[in-house]
Amino acid sequence: MLFLSTFQNRIDKKGRVSVPAQFRAVLAAKVLANDFQGIVAYQSPLNDCIEACGMSRIIKLNERIESFDPYSQERDAFVTTLFGESVQLSFDGEGRVMLPEQLISAANLKEQATFVGKGEVFEIWEPQTFAEYAKRARALVQEKRFMMKGQSS
Repeated sequence: MLFLSTFQNRIDKKGRVSVPAQFRAVLAAKVLANDFQGIVAYQSPLNDCIEACGMSRIIKLNERIESFDPYSQERDAFVTTLFGESVQLSFDGEGRVMLPEQLISAANLKEQATFVGKGEVFEIWEPQTFAEYAKRARALVQEKRFMMKGQSS
């Protein structure tokens, strides 16, 4: 299962936000025996937003990073950024997680959050910032759409 679609939810004064039910269903389907029940969130390495996923995705990332030279600066940068700055956020009884202040600040979130499914991960954006990004992304897709031709499924 993949994270798909876009949703907007309110962030309360305590920093709690409801993870869309469809995203929670994807996470539940990927849970391994005795796996963490929640999300892993970190500042996106590409965009001004929060990236989030299940523990199974973090395990895949770890396997890729383990192929790097163990003493390279690149490996150290990836583990420091992706693992050292990641937080495990458990769901409460209502499907909410409490976003840490450093992630709220990094994504410039206020009262609303836009959740964007991106396959194996989802992102949490400030709504206006996402609207601007989505417009640029659509223009790029229209310009580069020929790249999808000939791709086998």
